[in-house]
Parts: sequence; C-alpha cells; structure tokens
Amino acid sequence: MSTNAMERLSPWLFTLGMFLIWEIVCRAFKVDPFILPAPSQIFVAMGQYWWPLAKNSFVTLWTTLAGFALAVAFGIVLGIVVGWSRAIYRGLYPVMIGFNSVPKVAVVPILVIWFGIGEIPAILTAFLISFFPIVVNVATGLSTIEPELEDVLRALGAKKLDIMLKIGIPRTQPYLFGSLKVAITLAFVGTVVSETIAANAGLGFLMVQAGSNFQMPLVFAGLLLLAAEGIVMYAIFAYVESYFVGWAFRSSMSAGG
Repeated sequence: MSTNAMERLSPWLFTLGMFLIWEIVCRAFKVDPFILPAPSQIFVAMGQYWWPLAKNSFVTLWTTLAGFALAVAFGIVLGIVVGWSRAIYRGLYPVMIGFNSVPKVAVVPILVIWFGIGEIPAILTAFLISFFPIVVNVATGLSTIEPELEDVLRALGAKKLDIMLKIGIPRTQPYLFGSLKVAITLAFVGTVVSETIAANAGLGFLMVQAGSNFQMPLVFAGLLLLAAEGIVMYAIFAYVESYFVGWAFRSSMSAGG
C-alpha cells in the first residue's frame, strides 16, 4: 500500500482500533454500562433514539454555525482594527485577554436573564468563546508586517490603507484560516455549555436529560455525535484553507523532495 493511501486510511484505522479496544476492555472487565458503556451499547442507543438525536444534533449544529458566523464577522473587523496600528494593538490586547479569561459558563446565566432560555444564549455563548482566536490571528498577521517593508512602500507613495489592502490582508489569510479551524471547535464547546445550563433543545440538553434518567449509552451517543460534527466542520475548513491559501504551505511532495 502506498504512503498516500496509508495517510488517507490512518484516521479511520485508528478510530476503528480505538473502538475495538474500548469494546474489548468493557467486555473483558465487565464494566458497568452506567460507568462506561461499550461502543456496541452506544450504537444500539443511537439506533433506538435516532430521531431525538438527529433533531437535537441539527439544533446544536445550526446554533453553533450561527454563533460562529457572528464570530467570524466580528473577529475579522476587530482584528483589522486592532492590527491597524501598534498603539491600538497594545491598548486593546490586554482588554481582550481579560475578557477571554472570564469563564463563559459564568456568562450564560447573565445571557439567560437578558434573552431567556432557548437558542439565543447558545448562539451568543458560541460567539463569545470563538471570536478571540480570530481576532488575535488577524491582528497578529497585520501587526507583523516588517517595518522596513512599510517604509519602502511609503517611500513609493503608498498610504496606510494601500499597505493593509495589498500586503497586510493577503498575508493574514493563513493566520485567519488557521484560526477558523480552532474557532469552530470552540464554538461547539460554547453551544453545549449553554445547552446544558439553559436550553430546551440541543445535544447538551439531551445529554443532561439522559443523564438524569441514567441512560448513559444515550449520553455517550450524544458525545459521539458532537465529536463527529466537530470533525466534519474542522475538515471542511481545512479543505477551504488548502484551497485558498495552499501557497502558504509546503506540499508533502516538495517537502519530501
């Protein structure tokens, strides 16, 4: 088997191997399903409760994507503002770090008071937890333009806006797409945190309900679906990244050559 084929198959093989070891351990040591259900029990629960799982998975996915879309729009704009000048960067960066250090689980009760129980707190929590990496990476890409390059461009008559549009923004693309892969996984975390505290739908809500009824295979089924959604969204943005900014990365062929 060729190296490329092994690279494509390795994620599936490792995943199947993990489930196989998990199943063997649960059966060999007769682990109580309440403590750790075997994969076979989890898949049975998926088949038995497929409709609630599918319905709540869709709610979690769309609320996550809505919060993520807000984070992308706000993060790019704020990142450009922060990276526009070193004075703004140094002034706003400590404020953003302080805001990001606040646990978002502590913000959810405030959002519930403002907007009530439902999907809006989940959307806003996904937004609050995922916009920071986007801002930081966009601002970093803009603020790391070499001063010598800026001096040369200014000597040639370029204005600050010209430098940002023609040099700054293109060079931030690898930073931006790298941050999107991180931010989408964080958005799922924010959504589920809100759903477990104050929601009437979503996988987080479903898992809390299942846990209170001691249906642990259903809880783990929700966890597996969350992981699957996160992996799929990460893979989509990784593909988009390779399509738009493939020039920024050395291909495996040239790296090996």
